[in-house]
Amino acid sequence: MRAMADVQILDITPWSDENSQILANYIRENFSGKIQILEAGCGQEWGLNLHGVDYELTGVDLSEEALDIRKNQKKDLDKTIVGDLRTVELDENHYDVIYSSYVLEHVDGAEQVLDKFFQWLKPQGVLMLRIPDADTVYGFASKHLPFWVHVWYKKYIQGYPHAGEPGYAPFPVFYDAVVSRRGMQAYCRKRSLPIKIEYSYAEKNPGVMFGKFAPMGNLIFYAIGWLSLGRIAANRGDVVFVIEKP
Repeated sequence: MRAMADVQILDITPWSDENSQILANYIRENFSGKIQILEAGCGQEWGLNLHGVDYELTGVDLSEEALDIRKNQKKDLDKTIVGDLRTVELDENHYDVIYSSYVLEHVDGAEQVLDKFFQWLKPQGVLMLRIPDADTVYGFASKHLPFWVHVWYKKYIQGYPHAGEPGYAPFPVFYDAVVSRRGMQAYCRKRSLPIKIEYSYAEKNPGVMFGKFAPMGNLIFYAIGWLSLGRIAANRGDVVFVIEKP
């Protein structure tokens, strides 16, 4: 049930864990009663702190291994559904919030899945979406580098020993056209969907993800951005949307 007036935030801001609180606060301020939340492509981690909020969290994911971790180790899901977001059948007009974080870039048919999200949402429910922007150096590299490079980076640069194993990131990427800031804006315009919150983070040192090789990473990122004549942003990364179903 909606509790407060509409909110509009348009900003480019450095990314930190505190930014997730923007989404949690939106839920706290705009919904009341028992809130039905669907985590679409839930993976192994729940990204929002909703302590004190009365909600039921349903997780749907293609990976039985990831759901098993959430259900039996993290124990933070009320319901679990094994299924492909492109084909799973869920109740229409049922959820107040659908939260999907770093999922759509892995879906071949992302626009079809977005349409399903808005079928499952109640009127005035919201989709909370986090995606890597394909119109950035990071997105460009993620889309075009071989999958084994993703696994190598996750395992040896970021230090995740189980990277690439069943239920563990990284996963193959597709980057359909809608998976970008421009693509999502166009999708919402076409369907007259109000964007309530929109922001991406700006990183002064984008090569920071390369750890001790950050200076070389910065050089590579800015060189690609320069060679693209500005079509690919070097110092921007993920994009966050809160989109309302009218």
